[in-house]
Order: sequence, then C-alpha cells, then structure tokens
Amino acid sequence: AKNGDRSENGDYLYGKKRLREIDRRIRFLTKRLEIAEVTDPSVHHGGDQVFFGATVTYADDEGEERTITIKGIDEADNQQGEVSWISPIARTLLRARVGDVLQLPTPAGVREIEVLEVAYPAPE
Repeated sequence: AKNGDRSENGDYLYGKKRLREIDRRIRFLTKRLEIAEVTDPSVHHGGDQVFFGATVTYADDEGEERTITIKGIDEADNQQGEVSWISPIARTLLRARVGDVLQLPTPAGVREIEVLEVAYPAPE
C-alpha cells in the first residue's frame, strides 16, 4: 500500500519498464561490439598525414596552437585533448598533411587552421 494502489501493480509495471530499458541498452551495446574494429595507430608512425589515432598540433588563424588526439566516439575525452573522429575539427584534419592550411567550419564562421605536426605512438 505504501507504493500506491495495489490494483495497478505499480512496482511490477515499473520493474517491467526498467527491464525493457536495460534490454534495449544491452542490444545497443551488443551491436556496437559486433561492428567494433581494433586499429593500431602505430602503423602510421613517422608519417606526416593525419589518420585515426594521430596526435595533431595545429595553429588557428589567431596564431593559437592546440594539440589534439583523434580517438573513437567512446574513447574521446575533451578534457584530455582527445576528440572524436566525427567531430568537426577531426573531420577537417583527417587526410591532411603537415603544412596544409584547412578551412574549419565553426558556428562563428569559417576559420583557417594550419597543421604544424602529426605524431603517432611508436610501435611496440
């Protein structure tokens, strides 16, 4: 009685709803695991072109330098300078080379950035 009208089985209905949410999340994560691909960014070690896993240093049109690492959607941590490969900055940088000047679309308008350095982890 303390959980509401017993004739409606509030706890039972809430439990079923919660179980459906959990099942939906399990299906989502299972599908993500099935299509997941392990990549090794160290195969590009020593290269000057930007691919997945690269640590890129670039300068914007105001001369400010920034360093980011291009990671997967679930791995990216903006506080650590890691961006998702689908972010606007990463999509602009992908396939660029050191010295390229690129057009970065931002909410405030298009900005120019220049790729200064590209680094990959050393092979083990």
